[in-house]
Amino acid sequence: MSTLLLRLAAPLQAWGTEAKFDARQTWREPSKSAVLGLIAGAMGIRREDAESLRRLEKRTAFGVRVEQEGTLLRDFHTVKSYKSRGAALKNKIDKAYLTERYYLCDAVFLAAIEAEEPLLREIDEALRHPAFPLYLGRRSCPPVPPVSLGIRPTPLRQTLQQEPWRASERYRQMWRRLNPNQAVRLRWMADAQPDDSHTAIRRDVPLSYDPAWREYAFRKAEEGYVELNGGLENTVHDAMAEVEACT
Repeated sequence: MSTLLLRLAAPLQAWGTEAKFDARQTWREPSKSAVLGLIAGAMGIRREDAESLRRLEKRTAFGVRVEQEGTLLRDFHTVKSYKSRGAALKNKIDKAYLTERYYLCDAVFLAAIEAEEPLLREIDEALRHPAFPLYLGRRSCPPVPPVSLGIRPTPLRQTLQQEPWRASERYRQMWRRLNPNQAVRLRWMADAQPDDSHTAIRRDVPLSYDPAWREYAFRKAEEGYVELNGGLENTVHDAMAEVEACT
């Protein structure tokens, strides 16, 4: 098996699997359902096509490494319900709702998809020329390109253990000043294997993305840490570079 690497970086990201109207949370790392949804959108698979989505999930294994943790941001605002002309004439009171939406600010993740190489080549091509716009959890969170880093000829976990650190240059310089002569320790998680012992249950296996009926199943995920002593590749991530380029 080979592995396709995705670099998920943006000023804002949101990775929630349960989102109610008045409180929309985010996990501290990308969920499997969100990354597969990103890939499905790039490949032109529509939300209502549950069979194609499940087939994609069955043919792939998923893992993620946290390059840069980021900070939690709370977006708090008030929303008013729409009052029709008929309601206005009847002097009905318009109700206001207090809502909270949480985001990760200036985070960087390395997502890994393990599958047969023909499928990975198809996914890689789709991410470079997506059928639908890409976003990191919510439509208000477009990624900083490039998303695809290409295919590695190694299994998923070996790839996550060997790949150079891909935090921003600013973050890496700050970390080195605070931790001189120390190896960086990165958090990772991946689909569990039968002999894994440090597993957690996560409800992020997509069964349906249909807005009328979204459904997720449970999976076991192995969690751990990897230490990188050298070979820290100079891959600069500036969260505002793309914005400044348009001004």
